[in-house]
Amino acid sequence: MSESHIVKAFDRDLAQLDAKIARMGALAEETLRQSLKALRKRDPDLAEQTILRDEEIDRLEQEVEDGAVTIIARRQPLANDLRMVMAAFKTAGELERIGDLAKNIARRVITLANEKPPKPLRKGLKRMGKQVIAQLRDVLDAYATRDPEKARAVWLRDEEIDEAYNALFRELLTYMMEDPRTIGLCTHLLFGARNLERIGDHVTNIAENVYYMATGEKLEASRPKGDATSAMMPGRDWLDEDDDEDEDL
Repeated sequence: MSESHIVKAFDRDLAQLDAKIARMGALAEETLRQSLKALRKRDPDLAEQTILRDEEIDRLEQEVEDGAVTIIARRQPLANDLRMVMAAFKTAGELERIGDLAKNIARRVITLANEKPPKPLRKGLKRMGKQVIAQLRDVLDAYATRDPEKARAVWLRDEEIDEAYNALFRELLTYMMEDPRTIGLCTHLLFGARNLERIGDHVTNIAENVYYMATGEKLEASRPKGDATSAMMPGRDWLDEDDDEDEDL
């Protein structure tokens, strides 16, 4: 923390929030890694183990929210202090959603355990997963160091994930149109890719939180987005409509 407060208890409160955010971030990253590994190896046992990690992420989110509310009530922070508390509060929510989306990928593995996706599709998902993990790691580093420029760099790279998603979306549609027998398999992979793309969006939200926390200013209103081809293709409407419902399946 760059400044020491007269009330040392305030510093301890903020440090506790940071420690819990760091733990949440590590768990969210590990959950995502393990979900993708389970998908790659088609390992339902690993998927089941990964799903259980989400409970600790949920618990930590509640602790961060409770801690933030308590700090505001007791300390009545202003300016930079208040921004730090609110950034922790918002970031905890984003990390909880990332954990949920990673868990959804693991749930797909249980269904796909006896399927073998074509190699190009496996490679596409693996490549996209690496991009998302790298973005998550970078934004967590930016949060820990209060680095607005690193946060902005993450924010700008969201377009790369969108482009990877759209490329995979088109490839999956091609497989389904060429061989209707692959529709079930490709639909599950499509949801997996969609979950990765949404994780990228939550990572970008964290980057915005970090930038505002560090500078007191907001990033530009419109973040860069990639090719919107998938939004214009048949099937995108039902994909988005069912997405929230799917998270509870």
